Amino acid sequence: MSPLPGSDPSYLAGLFSLNGRVAVVTGGGSGIGRGIAEALARAGAAVVVIARRPGPLTDTVAALRAHGCAADHVAADLGTRDGVADAAERAAAPFGEPDILVNAAGINLRPPLPDLDARQWDATLALNLQAPFLLGQRFAPGMARRGWGRVINVASQQAFRAFGNSGAYGASKGGLVALTRSQAEAWSPNGVCCNALVPGFVLTPLTAEVAADPARVHALRARTLTGRNGTPEDFAAAAVFLAGPGSGHVTGHALFVDGGFAAH
Repeated sequence: MSPLPGSDPSYLAGLFSLNGRVAVVTGGGSGIGRGIAEALARAGAAVVVIARRPGPLTDTVAALRAHGCAADHVAADLGTRDGVADAAERAAAPFGEPDILVNAAGINLRPPLPDLDARQWDATLALNLQAPFLLGQRFAPGMARRGWGRVINVASQQAFRAFGNSGAYGASKGGLVALTRSQAEAWSPNGVCCNALVPGFVLTPLTAEVAADPARVHALRARTLTGRNGTPEDFAAAAVFLAGPGSGHVTGHALFVDGGFAAH
């Protein structure tokens, strides 16, 4: 298709291009994290994906490189402070210090709250909230010194409402939205915009337990205004916008990419 008269590719690049930027994406081996990693890479960023399982990581990197993108991976356990510190140093090695940090890694253990034990609570908060905090502390000050950066935290509907026996998960994601605002307060005066993405119900490995119940999947789809449940690809454009130059006056915000789930 030929460009429309008056269209200006350089104008679009000035709003959305990530050429010359470096991004680190946790949870990039599957699900929403992988979808975001691909979007940022295809928009021009050099991308390092971090996740626990080497197999999905190598698959993700191979797919990105097949598109001609610059990509690498770090296999790491982000559930411990030492694991986060080690992963951060290794993630900065392939392409340098990142300009963009995406915290998409997470776990969702689902016992009813009366049955939730301290071990499950600690594991959930460590990965879903502590790791984004520590990675932000590691990378955002450098972004601020350079005068430009983006932090994108993947939150949840459960940051705003109880849902599906996920008490620890909801608490961690509620904390993540609050952390996003605090990060924005701390670093946005120096050009680092910090925002959250809020999915609806998305078919990913994280939601496999729910997805195994067809009636529940149908009910979730029925309350989504677009008439379907989400996919990782739905986050591509939103992530590129929040990661790019066009979002320079958007910070401390939670952007719902949920098909109208929260509005129903």
